[in-house]
Amino acid sequence: MRDIPSYEILNTCVKCGLCLPTCPTYRLTLREQSSPRGRIHLMQAVSESRLSVLDATFVDQMYECLDCRACEAVCPSGVRYGEVIEAARAQVEHARVASRRRGIAETLLRRAVFEGVLANMSLLRSLAALLRFYQCGGLRTAVRRLGLLRLLHLERLERQAPELGARFFVPRDQRFPAEGERRGRAALHAGCVMHVAFAEIDRATIRVLTRNGWEVIVPASQGCCGALHVHAGEAAGGRARARANIAAFEAAEVDVVVSNAAGCGAALKEYGVLLQDEPAWAERAAAFSARVRDLTELLASAPMRGDLKSLNRTVTYQDPCHLAHAQRVAAAPRALLRQIPGLELVEMQETALCCGSAGIYNLTHPEMSARLLAGRVTQVLETGADIVATANPGCMLQLRNGLLSSRPPAGKPIGVRHVVELLDSAYGGGSPLPGASAPSPFGRELG
Repeated sequence: MRDIPSYEILNTCVKCGLCLPTCPTYRLTLREQSSPRGRIHLMQAVSESRLSVLDATFVDQMYECLDCRACEAVCPSGVRYGEVIEAARAQVEHARVASRRRGIAETLLRRAVFEGVLANMSLLRSLAALLRFYQCGGLRTAVRRLGLLRLLHLERLERQAPELGARFFVPRDQRFPAEGERRGRAALHAGCVMHVAFAEIDRATIRVLTRNGWEVIVPASQGCCGALHVHAGEAAGGRARARANIAAFEAAEVDVVVSNAAGCGAALKEYGVLLQDEPAWAERAAAFSARVRDLTELLASAPMRGDLKSLNRTVTYQDPCHLAHAQRVAAAPRALLRQIPGLELVEMQETALCCGSAGIYNLTHPEMSARLLAGRVTQVLETGADIVATANPGCMLQLRNGLLSSRPPAGKPIGVRHVVELLDSAYGGGSPLPGASAPSPFGRELG
């Protein structure tokens, strides 16, 4: 059956326990059921009809997991844990719908998010524009003074929302020519959160790629990668997003598809697995995933071109889980940072341990997320770094919120930056993009 954990994968686990020290939830709870081994045991019990798929412990544990994939990176048996945890969540959601265990409010919310906002980038931008209006006008001040956020239990959600910039990055079939000798043609996956909340990172990505010989295409018909769908048990929605993106990027006829968000990149690289049971799409999905590269992975494949100016900053690097564990890309970001003159890279302890963001985990499991974040903030402060570099929007938001509420030594503020932002700054940052073959939707804010 589709959307249930593969019994073959489950039986690959030999219960050795080497995953336990790497699992964030086990480290916090020291409960066997909160470990990858314990969760696999629960999945086997459901598979063998010894436990109901809607058993409270099973449901809680499938969603308590951060899906950080740290266990995969150390597993000597090669258990594909990410596949089974996501399938188990889909199994839970199918059962909840079939048994009518979902309330009307949750059903409507899920449809609005997964079938509405994340399936329609124009709608997402409209909602983001409303949030930007709220943030930039006097409305936020008034709402806070009146205590409406506390009354509606929205304080945490409002605090964790990103500060939106003046203009979004809107994919419109733009083409940006390479500088110097051309290395190839790359398509940029602009992302859903990235193109509205971190639009400057998409722009910096294009500047750095073109500076290094890549022609960049930004297909207009691209959309959400589907990662949030799959992580939430909405496998059908994830497959729909995968099919749409494959078609969009196939039409672009590029050598590589580039992602600057670790979570998106991991999802794009797994389209071949997601659509492996669909004869019309399996081969296309596998070919698409084979072309996907994380931005740092692509840039580190050759020395950086041109002169990089000195930044004279102390930087520590936070490994995004879906880059280090799911994509197994850890050396590339560090290699890029070391090429920047004057930048001192200082490693924090347990740099690959999850910061507690994990998609929307900081909203669904705030207490567990806060404990993980507190530990990460302490480790950042111990480095004495001026900047935390990372390569995923969720990590950036989580770290910024954690550092804002902490007390750095002598009040020194610590910035959080994407790796490509530091590279862009070393190139002179904020310089206009090379001329595009289509009208630029960005306007003067690129300067």
